[in-house]
Amino acid sequence: MPRPRRPLWSTACRSLGHHAGKPLFLCVSLPPRKKSLLVNNIFVVLAAILFGFSRKAGSFEMIMLGRLLVGVSAGVSMNIQPMYLGESAPKELRGAVAMSSAIFTALGIVMGQVVGLRELLGDPQAWPLLLASCLVPGVLQLASLPLVPESPRYLLIDCGDTEACLAALRRLRGSGNLARELEELEEERAACQGCRARRPWELFQHRALRRQVTSLVVLGSAMELCGNDLMYAYASSVFQKAGVPEAKVQYATIGTGSCELLMAIVSCVAVERMGRRVLLIGGYSLMACWGSIFTVALCLQVAGVDEGWRVQARLTSTSPLPRPWQSLFPWTLYLAVACIFASILSFGIGPAGVTGILATELFDQMARPAACMVCGALMWIMLFLVSLGFPFIMEALSHFLYVPFLGVCVCGAIYTGLFLPETKGKTLQEISEELHRLNFPRRAQGPTWRSPEVIQSTEL
Repeated sequence: MPRPRRPLWSTACRSLGHHAGKPLFLCVSLPPRKKSLLVNNIFVVLAAILFGFSRKAGSFEMIMLGRLLVGVSAGVSMNIQPMYLGESAPKELRGAVAMSSAIFTALGIVMGQVVGLRELLGDPQAWPLLLASCLVPGVLQLASLPLVPESPRYLLIDCGDTEACLAALRRLRGSGNLARELEELEEERAACQGCRARRPWELFQHRALRRQVTSLVVLGSAMELCGNDLMYAYASSVFQKAGVPEAKVQYATIGTGSCELLMAIVSCVAVERMGRRVLLIGGYSLMACWGSIFTVALCLQVAGVDEGWRVQARLTSTSPLPRPWQSLFPWTLYLAVACIFASILSFGIGPAGVTGILATELFDQMARPAACMVCGALMWIMLFLVSLGFPFIMEALSHFLYVPFLGVCVCGAIYTGLFLPETKGKTLQEISEELHRLNFPRRAQGPTWRSPEVIQSTEL
């Protein structure tokens, strides 16, 4: 009889390290998704209390500690929430459901901009309430999370609880036929047999995860280094130079957050039709296009100011005059404003949402939590570096400040087109098998070894 062939997933897991004699289901090493999100809201509640009473206590240390707690809560939730949604959704809707995190992130930006208006909580007397408004989503999540089930994939693969997994599937899917989906989960559980949960540093040590980790690092870094935060930071000054009164700039800034929210909704609808690769390539390519036009507009603006200053100096006197505020090309300011909105729209098409679900779809059940941790830490570190270095970049490069970010957008589009596999409509096991073939191309192309068959013949 021929020897049965092991699935590619099982082979990959065994190559990552097999712990003989240890059980597969290690609930202790992998914390529950729902409970982690539930406990995470404690940080938000504590931060809101610190914010609310900081003025009465006259303590700025309470504000700093509250901001630290809010940052911890945001980091935890932005890593666990896409993972929980991706594991709980069916494969036909996995991308759209996981990208809903991007929708609510953009919604939070818009709500923060609206609540921060001077007519609402932006008044100097109301800033403790503005900071403490984070209590509202925290309380809503504390009230709603106990009503939703735990991730079915976590219950079956990590905990080995088939009955709980089936009950969770019934609550999520209704009374439909769950046999096919349960069969896929059973296959995934069998493929992960003998594997243990990966630690974050172990992701960088194994060839079986080479392409996944590279994609996570490259595209996760590109999301924060593509210049979208630069557009948010530069928007107010461009609006003021374009003639928007200083008192009305806050209303114009709401449009930037609204653009990202609008495109997050559109991409959530289109991700299962167009695929992840198309949205990422299109988003980065459009950002590079609008960023180039934005740079040209700034160069024309500066050149127009310099030329106007020289003309005025020749016509009036030979003594140096202060540079005029008005350029010979006033339309370039409106072009720069349009590029800001267009770039934020392009960012919302793909990079804003698709990047967040890469860790969920590219890694198997044993490596997914560590991948989400690495992705979240990488994004926050890159965001910190961009925020810290942006003033120096603006001072050093002047109107060419967007050029380094253009290179990041181009590299992100090229890498996605050449190396990122499409995951639309595939099960997580099919994605892992495809990535295993890409990581080991020679093994995938070579002949599969089979045990020699017994030849029974009377002829010599």
